Amino acid sequence: NRRMLMFKNHKNHSLVCSIYYTLDERNIDTLIEGRPGFFLASAGASMVEFGDYIRKQREKRRKSDSNFSVRQVATRIGVEPSFLSKVERNIEPPPSEEKIIAIANELGEDADVLLAMAGKVSSDLKRIICKRPALFAKLIRELKSMPNHAVLRLVREVRDGDW
Repeated sequence: NRRMLMFKNHKNHSLVCSIYYTLDERNIDTLIEGRPGFFLASAGASMVEFGDYIRKQREKRRKSDSNFSVRQVATRIGVEPSFLSKVERNIEPPPSEEKIIAIANELGEDADVLLAMAGKVSSDLKRIICKRPALFAKLIRELKSMPNHAVLRLVREVRDGDW
């Protein structure tokens, strides 16, 4: 599914965005194409920034586990607490792929989803795509209009198939 939406950013400029439904059914239903660090939590919801999302997830975990303070999470992922705080407040852009994966692991989130929210693609996927770029470009363009259940069925067939 694909829809065109118009938003106003913080400077009141219009942004026209294509959104796609993702395969992640837990937290994120849609991503905004071409707008790193922003996503829609669900169709019709307001735009949420990468930092806001990870802060919300970290604070949710902190309610039941005091090991999820900014300082403790930053130490475990290998960044300064001030840097993580700035990312969570959207003062700094999303960090590197390595740090986003570390954040995903700490928060129990899907690394590919957080990377997509940050406008990034994992390096292993880039290597795979670069080996056969025309083929993967055609595949992705064909898949973009398929409903999630059809894509999931195709993924299962490829994963479980006897090649």
